[in-house]
Amino acid sequence: MVTENLKSDAAWSPRSRGDQESAVGRCLELAAEAGASADVPVGAVVFSASGEVLGEGFNTRERDGDPAGHAEISALRAAAAALGTWRLDGCVLAVTLEPCAMCAGAIYQSRIGHVIFGAWDEKAGAAGSVFDILREPRLNHWVEVHPGVRAEECAAQLRSFFEQFRG
Repeated sequence: MVTENLKSDAAWSPRSRGDQESAVGRCLELAAEAGASADVPVGAVVFSASGEVLGEGFNTRERDGDPAGHAEISALRAAAAALGTWRLDGCVLAVTLEPCAMCAGAIYQSRIGHVIFGAWDEKAGAAGSVFDILREPRLNHWVEVHPGVRAEECAAQLRSFFEQFRG
């Protein structure tokens, strides 16, 4: 089920910096929900090509004891359920932190067209920092990546969490 529109007109674009910033803004709100339950604060949203919210998620690994409880996985599952198909062609995923290898693999498998992310993950990122699964030339589908959107806000949220919960 489509829950809301990010923008009221049909001019929404994953290539528009303003729309990217709005998308990551919603992800930051979701990330705060994860942080409030002692999960690493990462939030993700899947949008249709016109900016409709199809699925949202935040990290729930600690809460649910689920190693796959990443924000991107939750958002992808919700979007697939909303559309009634695993193929998310033309959709956009926004997330506060560069996707890890597991999430990048799921993004690739879902056929998402664009990924917008905030902070780089220098330890485990798979969208350009450590690996680049989303643009791997040997695969049959490539994702357009829009990195560093509201990067400092996303990184600050993560730093604050780790200072508070993990010392």
